[in-house]
Amino acid sequence: MIRAVDGPEGAPWERPLHGTLDRLVVESEALTDNPLGDPSIRPLYVYRPPGVEPDHPKSLPSVYVIQGYTGQLDMWFNRTPFEPTMIERVDAMFADGACPDAIIVFVDAWTTFGGSQFLNSTGTGRYLDYLCDELPPFIDERYPTFSDRDHRGLTGKSSGGYGAMVVPMLRPDVFGALASHAGDALFEACYLPEFPVRARQLRDAFDGSWDKFFEAAQGADPPKDEWIHLLEMYGYAAAYSPDPATPGRALIPFDANGRLIAHIWAQWVEKDPVRMAPRRADALRSMRRIYIDAGRSDEYFLDLGAQAFAAELAKLGVDHTCELFDGTHARLTYRYPAAIRELVTALAP
Repeated sequence: MIRAVDGPEGAPWERPLHGTLDRLVVESEALTDNPLGDPSIRPLYVYRPPGVEPDHPKSLPSVYVIQGYTGQLDMWFNRTPFEPTMIERVDAMFADGACPDAIIVFVDAWTTFGGSQFLNSTGTGRYLDYLCDELPPFIDERYPTFSDRDHRGLTGKSSGGYGAMVVPMLRPDVFGALASHAGDALFEACYLPEFPVRARQLRDAFDGSWDKFFEAAQGADPPKDEWIHLLEMYGYAAAYSPDPATPGRALIPFDANGRLIAHIWAQWVEKDPVRMAPRRADALRSMRRIYIDAGRSDEYFLDLGAQAFAAELAKLGVDHTCELFDGTHARLTYRYPAAIRELVTALAP
């Protein structure tokens, strides 16, 4: 005999939150009429620690969390077997008193191509403006947050880790601290090895035609797993080397034979965090905390990217922490709360 009971099931299913997750929906002017026709209406999650209400009497730091490629906001509820979700991990950290109070903002920057790299691009849309010019004023008006960059941080993994490195370099007026987990960096290590693989895949499955690929992929349910890699490559190109003649399209940095197209590749390299660092030295020196990590066995060699970025920071005399740990590119969620704590501690008054 069973009976109905009230409330969440508890671990290992849904764990009741000690704090509060506000699940908002916002409409972005920056994303209106974007070249892909993607929604300008987006979900936005805002986490408040236990006891923190919107009218909290003290101003708090804020940390913005951005996702990896193909990430959409509701994926933060995905559960890896035997592990808490990201939201549950963050909640547990604050509930345990392991981190000073802060407002945590979870941002969605999904596109039809799977991601935006958090840049402004005629290939995807104005995602840098959305992240920097629209969201912070919206949050600061509705939540008890400091409204200045010295109390606002940015963190993410993979493409989100790329955004966490690059956005504060581009907009140090908005973000004053960063944490990057296995962020895309050292492009010749993480991207170049993929080019001949994708050229061969495009040749064998789609006669070397991106148009044929998109025609086949349109509305495919479910999409083939191997197609995701092609879409991801095109999405990177849409962010790094958009086609100036055709909004919503990209210039690919290799030809049908897999041969590098130098002038397009140069556009990618210009956006590599390792190459950007010397040009953005003052912005990096202004950061209150820079934390970088990656698994030593990262399949995309982003451990080397983390090392290379850290080496540039060292040359510039920028204080930072770079940690390499035993692991790959997957199952890194357990590392996120500690990085958020690093930022909050540095950003707290």
